[in-house]
Amino acid sequence: MNFELSKEQEMTRKMVRDFAEGVIQPRTIEIDTKAEFPADIFDQMGELGLMGIPFPEQYGGSDGDTLTYAIAVEEIGRICGSTGLSYAAAVSLGASPIYYFGTEEQKQKFLVPLAKGEALGAFGLTEPNAGSDAGGTKTTAVLDGDEYVINGEKCFITNASFAKTITVTAVTGKDDRGKNIISAILVPTDTKGLTITSNYDKMGVRGSDTAEIVLEDVRVPKENLLGDPQKGFKQFLYTLDGGRISIAALGLGIAQASLEKALAYAKERKQFGQSISKFQAIQFKLADIAMEVELARNMVYKAAWLKDQEKNFTKEAAYAKLFATETAFRAANQAIQIHGGYGYMREYEVERYLRDAKLLEIGEGTSEVQRLVIARQLGC
Repeated sequence: MNFELSKEQEMTRKMVRDFAEGVIQPRTIEIDTKAEFPADIFDQMGELGLMGIPFPEQYGGSDGDTLTYAIAVEEIGRICGSTGLSYAAAVSLGASPIYYFGTEEQKQKFLVPLAKGEALGAFGLTEPNAGSDAGGTKTTAVLDGDEYVINGEKCFITNASFAKTITVTAVTGKDDRGKNIISAILVPTDTKGLTITSNYDKMGVRGSDTAEIVLEDVRVPKENLLGDPQKGFKQFLYTLDGGRISIAALGLGIAQASLEKALAYAKERKQFGQSISKFQAIQFKLADIAMEVELARNMVYKAAWLKDQEKNFTKEAAYAKLFATETAFRAANQAIQIHGGYGYMREYEVERYLRDAKLLEIGEGTSEVQRLVIARQLGC
């Protein structure tokens, strides 16, 4: 097996790291404390081509692959979890379903602006009573002539307040067994009857927009139906599998940042006449973090590679998402412990890593759901 990255992937890593450290880093604490979405940063990311990394040039993308995109998410997440989450959601959830399942006309109309970074997209799946149980969707879309009439409510939707297009999941009918048929429909955010509010006061990833969506008799052309109406559920499961790789990459970035902060502080901080990095208790903590970060990286990269090779990656995406996000939380927690009282202070940043990492164990399928996915893939 060849674990070396290509020259293009290494160049992307350097480019994204330079951008994250130079442009995002000076504002990370402000983004968190003010809980403001950094729209201007996303404009710059679009200009750099980051929003279209995994999409072909013909649709405004950079013609990269999933692994290159995961590396970009990792590097942004290493600096700012909020920016990393919105970036991951914009690409994996906002744009990818259109690329995977859209018609050529839909790709030209909706995907191209997203890939070019001229607009943001969002994915409206979660509802007040349909989270882990996505099959319990209550939002409905009824065909009336040449239009779908959509009614329902979505919650916890990333980037919705700043999106131009939202892919909304809705019940469009019943199958032969009487079960709901769930389809995906593209809804421009300027459509009459669509209300988006962002009043959540969050524990972490505070600079990532999270919104509630209410749809009241929202009418969109039937041409906005995304993919096969009978396979909407399978389509968004595939979308979530890909999204889990990006959330895993984000967790990897936060874990890497925790390791770097903890190691630097341990070498600098002196107690009892020597740096605390000389104490075995601290060394063991650092060793455990470093080991888990490297193992997480290998799993994230493998899942991305499998997806790029068009092999089944459902189980590996769940492995990566579960292990990398739990590693992020553990690494941040230990980084705070190594910092002692200073770790509890905002200016040292590690407390933010912990708050940001917690969301990653919940979003894109909870840790419990990942274990369920893995068990099912094992044939349980």
